[in-house]
Amino acid sequence: MTATDLRAAARLAWTRTTLGDDTLTLESASSDASFRSYWRTTHGGRSWIVMDSPPEREDPQPWLAIGRRLAAAGLHVPGVAAQDLDQGFLLIEDLGSRLYLAALDDANADKLYGDAMDALLAMQNRVASDDLPPFDHTVLVNGLEVMPEWFLKRHLGHTPDCEEWDVLEAAFDVIVRNALAQPRVFVHRDYHSRNLLVVGENNPGIIDFQGALHGPLTYDLASLLRDAYIEWPRERVEGWVESYRQRLLGAGMIDGKVDARRFRRWFDLTGLHRHVRVLGQFYRLWYRDGKPAYLKDVPQVFRYVVEVARSYPELADFAALLERHASGRDLTQVASA
Repeated sequence: MTATDLRAAARLAWTRTTLGDDTLTLESASSDASFRSYWRTTHGGRSWIVMDSPPEREDPQPWLAIGRRLAAAGLHVPGVAAQDLDQGFLLIEDLGSRLYLAALDDANADKLYGDAMDALLAMQNRVASDDLPPFDHTVLVNGLEVMPEWFLKRHLGHTPDCEEWDVLEAAFDVIVRNALAQPRVFVHRDYHSRNLLVVGENNPGIIDFQGALHGPLTYDLASLLRDAYIEWPRERVEGWVESYRQRLLGAGMIDGKVDARRFRRWFDLTGLHRHVRVLGQFYRLWYRDGKPAYLKDVPQVFRYVVEVARSYPELADFAALLERHASGRDLTQVASA
């Protein structure tokens, strides 16, 4: 048997033993960009999810620890019914399969995003994060440097010259300083339409929170409203951004000095950090890890990067550099070795 077959057999055996039913089967529920996977089964008229998190590759303990914090703050995360940390198996509540990504439309977007922003405010206002790893200068810079390595060099086959490195470093400095200037809060890191589920009560259901950090106030808001997987008109996004600023003012988390213009800059450039990183990460997932599914989302991410960078004069050269080297290329097609 292959290692994959052995893992599948162990996963099924653990599930059957845990639920006391030798007839159970498992069906794939989802997987993510890590080595973690999720499997659905039914027992006693109830649906369950088995999280398979190989401890040597994806330690499940951070997921458990962060989940406890979020649940204590009243947020809707999957409850845990059983766990085997040595094998990396968890039996958890099934929040269903109605992801925000599939559910969102023009008619319900205000309501669903309103729920998501209410939950985000609760996360930022109620969940302790001072002891989490810091989203600091090193983490911010390391995230940005994924892009030239995997997008410019590996995918486009272009190694920046000295002048271009000056442009990249100047842009990265602007982006990093913007992030570091913001209040520090709990940061989910992937708070977007593929990690939020429409649930009956206490909407949304929140998943994939194990990588949480202590970091910039607008990071999760940018992940939510400038999602790599779904796009909204600029005017509508700006309206949601302002509504969240008003929530923060009402909660006393910012004061009147953070006006709409300043908050928009925080949001724009923090989102730019995320999308520059993702632009490199999506190609790394293909070239290093053999995961091509994210390539189809690259054009939208690239468009976000260029449009936001163009709108700030100090980043115009950065936008021009990317456009120059990507011009005429199909960003969804992998390069030859």
